[in-house]
Amino acid sequence: MKGLQRIGFLIFGVVFLAGCKNSGAERPDRFDSGILHISCDESFKPVMDAQIQVYEAQYPDAKIIAHYKPEADCISDFLVDSVRLIVATRGFSEKEKTAISDSLKVAPEKFTVAYDAVAVIVNPLAEDSFFTVNDLRKLVSGNSNKNLIPVFDGLKATSTVRFMLDSVLRGKPLGKNVVAAESSQGVIDYVAKTKNAVGFLGISWLGNFDDSLQRSYLKKVRLARLESTDSAGGYVLPVQYLIYSRSYPFIRDLVCVLKERYTGLANGFVNFLRSDRGQLLFRRSYLYPAVRAFYARDTELK
Repeated sequence: MKGLQRIGFLIFGVVFLAGCKNSGAERPDRFDSGILHISCDESFKPVMDAQIQVYEAQYPDAKIIAHYKPEADCISDFLVDSVRLIVATRGFSEKEKTAISDSLKVAPEKFTVAYDAVAVIVNPLAEDSFFTVNDLRKLVSGNSNKNLIPVFDGLKATSTVRFMLDSVLRGKPLGKNVVAAESSQGVIDYVAKTKNAVGFLGISWLGNFDDSLQRSYLKKVRLARLESTDSAGGYVLPVQYLIYSRSYPFIRDLVCVLKERYTGLANGFVNFLRSDRGQLLFRRSYLYPAVRAFYARDTELK
């Protein structure tokens, strides 16, 4: 009888240790510790760097490694098992959701955490910094009679290019006059040295006037004003309130795609981005927070 008990305890011990090993393999991190690789649209590098810095300061045992890429490469990571979090300007389609579920055996989730604007920049010596949407449509399609050079962070695969193709050109191709820089930084550098260049990039690269680096960029380039979408008319800059009111015409979402089988570091970071602190960081970076309310109230000076 004692022999049977010993055998039973031995079997129980082996099963328990195997279970612990499997559990560790399935849960290599927690919300506050471990290593997480994320795939992130390069347009959002400044604001996401700030979010990661604060999160790692709050949880010293957590390490988040962001791989900044053109958006199409981020979308390709929908089916990469090792990438549990993707930050881009769109979530998954129903077809993509099914593919993720079938291939990775995980139910993906998507969260819009902020709203961003595509900024238009010009050289400080440029003769014109006021544009209508139609002006820019003609420019990027190659049909403008103005001697201007449109500059993007790539000719394909980036979220800025996709936005212009979908929302401005409505499916028509970019013109042969379009110049491709290697990155958003490259757009700033090109416009800074080219008097007749017109650049397109995410506002998180230039919108934070409290950031010394971004202030230095604004000495090299100038933000252009676009024709407002509201009935009052006028030309507006991509500032936070006008993103909120959608008076600025070029607005897009910042979306997190989460595909984690357990509550680990990816869940923890997404929850942080949606929390008061994460939303405040978006607000301080001059994007508009999508989760926490940012009230606009009428005031009267007496």
